[in-house]
Amino acid sequence: MVDSFACSFLATELDARSGIGSVVERLRRMGLPEARAGDVQIALAEAVNNVVEHAYADAAPGDVSIGYSLDAKQLWVSIRDAGLPLPNKNLTTGQPADLSVPLEDLPEGGFGWFLIRELTSDIKYERNDGKNRLSLCFDISKGES
Repeated sequence: MVDSFACSFLATELDARSGIGSVVERLRRMGLPEARAGDVQIALAEAVNNVVEHAYADAAPGDVSIGYSLDAKQLWVSIRDAGLPLPNKNLTTGQPADLSVPLEDLPEGGFGWFLIRELTSDIKYERNDGKNRLSLCFDISKGES
């Protein structure tokens, strides 16, 4: 069985939380294993938070759209926005931060891309016609209870 779904919301923290919750709840109702639903929720929260904080950083919040396509083996989630592109129009490497430094020297951010890469099996980024599209793939069997 293939299921697809899409929703849009304003790029604010409150609306993002609600939009992500809607997507994850729908996936749970479609039978996505709970462990994978949690992974999807974490990865979506990190990615959408980047849109809210960085893509629309110097502008009024714009729209964010999340869509997905779910089948028995994979879940592809697509996040679209019309904000600023990723730096150099490329995905970051997502290397983990060096945790061996003193607490006061730890970076404030930079953990999100590492988490996203750990939770997904594939990531794609495109910038076309002034719009960003980040696609995250999750293997369904990983993390099944």
